[in-house]
Amino acid sequence: MLPYTETHNQLSPIARSRLQATIDTHLGDTFPALSLAVIHRGEIALEAAWGWIDPETQQHTVTPESCFDLASVTKLFVATTFLGLVSAGRVGLDDPLVNVIPEFGDVNPRAVDGGQDPHTRIMLPTPEARRGLLVNPTLVTFRHLLTHTSGLAPWRAVFEAAGPVPLPPDKTDPTNRAQRWANGLKAIYGYPFITMPGTEIHYSDLGLILLGEAVSRLHSAPGDLASAVQTRVLNPLNLMSVTYNPLWNGCERDNIPPTEFDSLWRKRRCWGEVHDENACGLGGVAGHAGLFACARDVAGLGQAWLARDARLHIAPDIIDAATRTQAEDATVRRGLGWMMRSNEDSSAGDVFDLSSYGHTGFTGTSLWIDPTRELVVACLTNRVYPGREKLGIHAFRRAVHDCLAEEMS
Repeated sequence: MLPYTETHNQLSPIARSRLQATIDTHLGDTFPALSLAVIHRGEIALEAAWGWIDPETQQHTVTPESCFDLASVTKLFVATTFLGLVSAGRVGLDDPLVNVIPEFGDVNPRAVDGGQDPHTRIMLPTPEARRGLLVNPTLVTFRHLLTHTSGLAPWRAVFEAAGPVPLPPDKTDPTNRAQRWANGLKAIYGYPFITMPGTEIHYSDLGLILLGEAVSRLHSAPGDLASAVQTRVLNPLNLMSVTYNPLWNGCERDNIPPTEFDSLWRKRRCWGEVHDENACGLGGVAGHAGLFACARDVAGLGQAWLARDARLHIAPDIIDAATRTQAEDATVRRGLGWMMRSNEDSSAGDVFDLSSYGHTGFTGTSLWIDPTRELVVACLTNRVYPGREKLGIHAFRRAVHDCLAEEMS
């Protein structure tokens, strides 16, 4: 039997049984490690963890204190930091990005191409209708970055431009983070677009990398994103486990569920270092990925948004705008930094209200908030441990959220 640890469990016996049946189907197959934190009406309803940190040796169990690689759930912490700066009058949502990062406009105009596949790294063909298009990068606004309508490519191999393969996180890397960050940004400043800004939704890690740099400059200095997030979000909300580069910041390796064995680039299992290649290549700190945290603290961020916590220092009208649809197409709806629950096949399941908002992470993490139920669910796994093509996480997320939403109705 796989190990289980709980600190809170207020679920009914029926819900407990249903949830456990879902977990039993996926634990040890879809992922080896799971941590759940559920807040209902401001009170912790569930805080529990299942599985092994090290499934091969089985020496260390997962606990509610275990810190998972959040992947793109990082974006929520960075967007929260940025929206606090907006509320403070430091920047406007519709200000051009070049007002804060003028170098982004240095290559102007820029061509359009088809982008790059993040898995195969193959350059994709340019759609016939976009051949010959030129884009003025000064048209990109912060609202575009937050709603993924910037026209920037979803992904590029920034890590290849940032520097050589980093050493394992317990060793001192000869290429310092400042140099990696500068190299990566320089590459991003020259990449082609894939479409015109403000016309289509294309989820873009590049956009959030740039947002992270803007946050750094608005807060203090270029490249100082970790300090900005710590000062403006983590410290005020007392989210003590959340950190970039966990092995450098007091986290024990045996309390961090590892992710994929990177056979293409690092030639090692990612354990205590961020799974995302671009975040790793940039030195472990980026706007799109890089944070590690326990489920309780991820849920804590969600609860702060749900409760409109004054410690966020975000104006009520901006909270309203961020958690409502700002851009949509036939399949997705976007708030400001937040994903909105879609009508079909959402990772939040079928029971969460359509006003719900959240985000997922590629490593198998998610945070979803249902304001009608006053329900916050942080679900952290390391589903890429068996390999990034492993199926099952989408069905698991949906079943978990349906179970919890029906329990809290």
